[in-house]
Order: sequence, then structure tokens, then C-alpha cells
Amino acid sequence: MTVRLRAHHLLCMLTYVGRGYSPAFTAGYERVVRRIASGEPLMVVDGPDDICAPLLDEEEEPHCLKDGAATRDRHAATSLARLLDHPVVAGTTLAANAALLARLRKAFSSGRLRRACIGCQWSRLCSSVAEQDYAGAHLAPPRDFPRTSSKE
Repeated sequence: MTVRLRAHHLLCMLTYVGRGYSPAFTAGYERVVRRIASGEPLMVVDGPDDICAPLLDEEEEPHCLKDGAATRDRHAATSLARLLDHPVVAGTTLAANAALLARLRKAFSSGRLRRACIGCQWSRLCSSVAEQDYAGAHLAPPRDFPRTSSKE
């Protein structure tokens, strides 16, 4: 299978520490994190993704359908394209491996991938997690996290 992620969720997954909008959202996020850690490929999608799914059923007007989320996606896609040296658009696939995770975290910590975070309610938490070298982040590559590199 493939984990479907909107562009800004490629950043959010780096600092996810088990907090979320609701218990269903958090439980769904945990399942997505396990899939990523198992090495399932990642595919960029436009709009709601595997992380958003629980909110679509819970909220009358989910924030994932609003302009703010789409703006975050555009900013994230632009920053990620610069980092990965290729376009990041709907349909782009990435190998979920330790090399990609390390590369994204390094760029996130340095601020290179933070434009999408401007105005996000979780930004301070994510900054704190990054400043603590991602201690407590649920997507920490275990020993068996795929280590093969690819052309991200």
C-alpha cells in the first residue's frame, strides 16, 4: 500500500508526538505513523489525505478543506521541491526511509521547511520538538526502519 499525504503533512509527521484534534484523529495518525515506519511509500495528494480522514467524518467544516490547509500545502511543496531537487506535486512518490526522514528533519530544524508552518496552531509545539532533536516524536526510525536511500 501507499501512504497518501498532503504536502504539509510531510512536515507535520516529523514532529508528531501524539497530540491531535480529537481521539479519533490521534488514533488515525498513529496508524499512519506505523505505516510510514514500516517503509510504505509516500504519495503526495491534493487535499485531504490519510491523516485528515478522521476529521472528515467528525467535523461539519473540517479545517483540512479550507484555504489555510491548501496554502500550507503550496508552501510546503515549494520548500520540499527545493530541498529534494524535483517537483513535489500530486502523484509524487517518495521512499519512506531513514535517509529521507533525516534529510527532512535536518532541513526542518534549520528552518528551510518552515514557511508552511506560519500561522499554524501547532507551530510552537513542532519547534519545541525539533529543538529537542525530535525526542518524543512518534516517527523515530526504529532499527528496522528502511535504511536504503533513494533519489528523494
